[in-house]
Amino acid sequence: MNYADGAPFIDNRILEWMVTTALEQYRQDFIRLALACHVLQFGEFELKSGRLSPYFFNAGKFASGASLAELGRCYAAALQAANLPADMLFGPAYKGIPLVATTAIALADHHQVDMPFAFNRKEAKAHGEGGKVVGAPLEGNVLIVDDVMTAGTAIRESMAILEAAGATGAGVLIGLDRCERGAAELSAVEQVQQDWGLKVISVISLHDIIEWVEDNPEAMRHRDALQRYRDRYVSA
Repeated sequence: MNYADGAPFIDNRILEWMVTTALEQYRQDFIRLALACHVLQFGEFELKSGRLSPYFFNAGKFASGASLAELGRCYAAALQAANLPADMLFGPAYKGIPLVATTAIALADHHQVDMPFAFNRKEAKAHGEGGKVVGAPLEGNVLIVDDVMTAGTAIRESMAILEAAGATGAGVLIGLDRCERGAAELSAVEQVQQDWGLKVISVISLHDIIEWVEDNPEAMRHRDALQRYRDRYVSA
């Protein structure tokens, strides 16, 4: 099988294994779900930056009710584990919209936390109530929910929306932290933390993926490529 063409590297039998790893259960669940939905793939992928990556992550493939429900449980568990106080959630368009909704549902269903949420439109609505923000009014400390942070553009745009509404950023919750440096020495997450003073919570990181691969014989053949990529692009 050619894994570079986007086919999954793991079959359903392997997905049923009980993973023996030190990773928290919600991280294991997230990786298992991402593999099952072909969101996380291994092979050789050219990124927008021109880098050749041994793995690829596309949250747009979480595309069913069941996968979104489990995804929300993973996000909610990561937030609860981080114990980061927030008054509400905000999902930047477009991928942040289903993510913020499923996270809010999971918080209510599984953690008894009924948290308001909102998201933005890319363009302001000219009729009806108008405006660019949909959902609860933006106020207090707002946690931004997104899929992955590459250049931090969505976070900068989100912070501008929050500040215009008189709200403040409580932090950022993302699915994957790639951990790699951008044009500068800092990773996108580190840059956001430095520029905005925001804590960034990730459900998983590149380090977690490598740890998971090391604990799964069927995935071990990808370990060396992942480690080489980390050694080359991840801040020490």
